[in-house]
Amino acid sequence: MEALQSGGDVLFVLLGAIMVLAMHAGFAFLEVGTVRRKNQVNALVKIMVDFSISTIAYFFIGYSIAYGIGFLQGAEALSAKNGYDLVKFFFLLTFAAAIPAIVSGGIAERAKFNPQLAATFLLVGFVYPFFEGIVWNGQLGLQDWLKATYGASFHDFAGSVVVHAMGGWIALAAVVLLGARAGRYGKDGRLHAFPPSNIPFLALGAWILTVGWFGFNVMSAQSITGITGLVAMNSLMALVGGTLAALLFGKNDPGFVHNGPLAGLVAVCAGSDVMHPLGALATGLVAGALFVWAFTLTQNRWKIDDVLGVWPLHGLCGAWGGIAAGIFGATTLGGMGGVSLTAQLIGTGLGIVVAVAGGFIVYGALKIIVGIRMDAEDEYLGADLAIHKIAATPTSAGGSED
Repeated sequence: MEALQSGGDVLFVLLGAIMVLAMHAGFAFLEVGTVRRKNQVNALVKIMVDFSISTIAYFFIGYSIAYGIGFLQGAEALSAKNGYDLVKFFFLLTFAAAIPAIVSGGIAERAKFNPQLAATFLLVGFVYPFFEGIVWNGQLGLQDWLKATYGASFHDFAGSVVVHAMGGWIALAAVVLLGARAGRYGKDGRLHAFPPSNIPFLALGAWILTVGWFGFNVMSAQSITGITGLVAMNSLMALVGGTLAALLFGKNDPGFVHNGPLAGLVAVCAGSDVMHPLGALATGLVAGALFVWAFTLTQNRWKIDDVLGVWPLHGLCGAWGGIAAGIFGATTLGGMGGVSLTAQLIGTGLGIVVAVAGGFIVYGALKIIVGIRMDAEDEYLGADLAIHKIAATPTSAGGSED
């Protein structure tokens, strides 16, 4: 019976890992559809290679920092409990690798390739697991202190803050250090539109992410006995809320509509196991509106050229999700309880501080040492031809027209 339970848990977590792995194709196509044609190949290559670099960094360094577990032992020992510890690593790796995948969308079209790979290694090997260990493994005693002081530890069931806010705020630091794409803003400060190159690819990426997110959230239980339909239902309601809010406030813009469900899903991760479905719907509605408002603000007024809007989508909506878990997870609003709004505010704030500090340290150091931005000629030509020596399609062989 114990072997059956162990085998079931392995299969459960493995399926979750595969679903979240598939989400990286969603990251790729969301970026491919958003960037200009001369940067589409680069978007695809970055996501694939970043995942591979993340695996090496997390396997040898990051997982040990977060959980104190390494894999430099015999295969017989590693295969204990049907290899559960191995598939758990695989599952959590797909979360860790989301950090550079998120950052990729913000720094698209003008970032150097090799320095970004170095940043990926440092972020996944050191910055992300530092905060991951604090929240999900109780390191440094923060969770114990929050529980003793406020009656509940910081609750982040599936990573609104640990994964998404971290990725989004790191990306903000990178985007600020890189500066805007050439030609994005005129000398008078006026925004020059760089429309998405392929709405169907953008939509495909959003759909892949949306479907895979049910593995991201539901399988965060990490055991078959811990699975609950509440997480699935709350994920559904949040994505619907995000979509409808983005449709309304984005005035039918397809880019906003297809990012709307992602905003809702980012926000519901933290409290998906404790909210009432109506609370999840409200969380998604706020997230969808927040994304549209913040994306417009950063691009038009603040002149922050975050190509895919990853700071509004992941950074702000992730932070909102951490806070929302403390609001809608409370029993007074139909939630399961066991959460503290104060603890959620502290945990969310700490995640932002770690992400911003880590982002500026990593990208700031790389900027000083090797540089992080393509030269003007390569940026004009496009990353596809400048870095990979091939265009996505014959019609995009010349980069200057877009």
